[in-house]
Amino acid sequence: MLRATEERPAIDEDVALRAMFRARKEVFIDLLQWDLPTLAGEFEIDQFDDRDAAYLILMGRDGRHRASARLLRTDRPHLLGDLYPHLCAGPVPSGPTIREITRFCLDRHQRAAERRAARNQLVTTLAEYAQENGLSGYTGVADLDWFEQIRRFGWTCEPLGQPVGHDGRWLTGLHIVIEPDTIERLRRGGVYAELTHLLAMPAAGGVR
Repeated sequence: MLRATEERPAIDEDVALRAMFRARKEVFIDLLQWDLPTLAGEFEIDQFDDRDAAYLILMGRDGRHRASARLLRTDRPHLLGDLYPHLCAGPVPSGPTIREITRFCLDRHQRAAERRAARNQLVTTLAEYAQENGLSGYTGVADLDWFEQIRRFGWTCEPLGQPVGHDGRWLTGLHIVIEPDTIERLRRGGVYAELTHLLAMPAAGGVR
């Protein structure tokens, strides 16, 4: 599915995927120093980048990656359920209408104002995507500082348990509830932003 609010050249899905995986490597491995696998020393790809993964990719007018997120089904293997269930005080929220947000990635080559705009557009896209596809919510794993930002966006976002130390970071499981007024609440929180160039992809298919 490809959506845009203004005319522009068609986005090549293969190019967009490569740009996303490259940006993930630059952010999560080069910048944040996470211990993650790479492909050809250029792309960050793990075992969850399979045929069941979906991607929201925000592209600039010049065709460059601005922001992206990976969505994983929670009725199949995913990070919170398989690698971090100890972050949940109770059962891990899961089911066909819940997706896990992973690899929320803002391209590091943008200026601060551009990153903030891309962040707001991606958050808006997540809310709209959920409403358009009948999703009731999202789960995720975040460090404590990022979690505090997420919960201030305006939507309903709650921790699933107490923060747990992991590799020098404090991690928490989170649950975002998508409600009829979520978009309006994002507006009131100053986060809602119209998006221009979005590529929504139902599956990865690998880097080709």
